[in-house]
Amino acid sequence: MSAATPLHTDALSRAAHGPRPPLSAGERVLAVFSYFLTVYRRTWRGSIIGRFLSPLFFLLAMGVGLGSLVNERVGGVDGLPYLQFVVPAIVATQTMWVAMGESTYQVLGYIKWNMGYHAMLASPMSVRDVLRGHFLAVAAHLTTATTIFMGVAALFGGFRSVSAVFCLPIAILTGLAFTTPIFAFTARQEGDSGFNILFRWVVTPLMLFSGTFFPIEQLPGWMQPIAWVTPLWHGVEACRDVATGSVTAGPFVAHLLVLATYVAVGWWLAERSFAKRLVP
Repeated sequence: MSAATPLHTDALSRAAHGPRPPLSAGERVLAVFSYFLTVYRRTWRGSIIGRFLSPLFFLLAMGVGLGSLVNERVGGVDGLPYLQFVVPAIVATQTMWVAMGESTYQVLGYIKWNMGYHAMLASPMSVRDVLRGHFLAVAAHLTTATTIFMGVAALFGGFRSVSAVFCLPIAILTGLAFTTPIFAFTARQEGDSGFNILFRWVVTPLMLFSGTFFPIEQLPGWMQPIAWVTPLWHGVEACRDVATGSVTAGPFVAHLLVLATYVAVGWWLAERSFAKRLVP
């Protein structure tokens, strides 16, 4: 008698043990996350180098190079050496860069070019399962990139207080405040031309005018309210507060609530956009 084929073996197993129970919601999310983790294992070297070098160059150019001039001419910013002023802001800003990278071309690829999301939804996965698993993968990217940069910045003396360790969860929340709405935006794109708008008219202006390199009080009066409603400004201010040990409860909680609101509203929009695009 010939050996049993894998199909026969699986049938015999089901007959002996009964049908497999359906996966729980948590197991489905972890299955999606495991897929993205497997993909990342093949590409992590290039991404780690890029995510390490970009903020490092800003650290050296702005924090060390320009910082020495600012310290010499005006004695720093609000009593802080310029390096310690700008480093917590770059911690928040680099999560915006990571979020943009993970939420634009890659997401559109899974929607349109390699149809990865369609394959997932052909299984018992729902749109919510897929989004939760992918958001969890993006959060892992944000954690890795932020941890690496904070370790390097600490070697340069970029943090004034040990409370700077709390920059990590704040930076992750800041990154997710960009991730979820950009997922919703990407799900409505037919091509990558819309991403040029994001990179040219969102990322660059936010980086320059959200208090990263200078206090927004130096902006014209009419521009300051614009900065107040951006997620990056709240992330920058919250990271700077904990890094310098100057947290004031009311404003700090307000920063976190604004970031959480961006995450929640973006998540809701992403679910609607993905369902409209992917579910017949």
